[in-house]
Amino acid sequence: MVGIPRAFSIPSAQFPANIRSLPAPAIAAALRPHRMPRKAARGATAATAPAASKYWLLKTEPGEWSWSDQAGAPGGIGPWDGVRNHQAMNYLRAMRRGDRCLFYHSGAGAASRRVVGVVEVAREWYEGGEVEATAGGAVDVRAVGEFQRPVGLGEIKKAAAAGEVEGMKDFALIRQARLSVMPVPVEVWDWVCEMGGGFVQDGEVGEHEAEG
Repeated sequence: MVGIPRAFSIPSAQFPANIRSLPAPAIAAALRPHRMPRKAARGATAATAPAASKYWLLKTEPGEWSWSDQAGAPGGIGPWDGVRNHQAMNYLRAMRRGDRCLFYHSGAGAASRRVVGVVEVAREWYEGGEVEATAGGAVDVRAVGEFQRPVGLGEIKKAAAAGEVEGMKDFALIRQARLSVMPVPVEVWDWVCEMGGGFVQDGEVGEHEAEG
């Protein structure tokens, strides 16, 4: 399994310092502060926000732009450009500042295809980008945090096949394998965040590291 080079998060009042000690559902709620959760079960905390806020998934080849590149950028902010597929570009245009995105490492090997962290939109669509010959424009995204454990594509497909998560079977990550930008249903977002176990705060170590 490919290792993630370093942990990173942007300090924010939206994320409690003891997030690693919260129950998994509460971690998922903390990672999506822009909506009221459908259920307040098992200790999940409610949070109000504009109903128009959405969740997305962004794919990237780790050899071109990895989580460590995103986290290591000044302020954790970098442009998401070079997208040429019209449907993916339209999704980028639809993003609003503060929207949250799953950061997904794609790759040739099945083991490398996995969600590794969360970013948020820091700047909405603008024309141009830093990638030469980019088609159209870009959005800027800011690193929020690296998951305690990556959530692999195999796990997502397994959950979809088992019907464990509402909306998972129609999730574009499964239905449209070549699409690099896509919306994420809120139920899928919650499940991925729960499976990822929250994220490691800057300067901390995961529980498994501390115990080892």
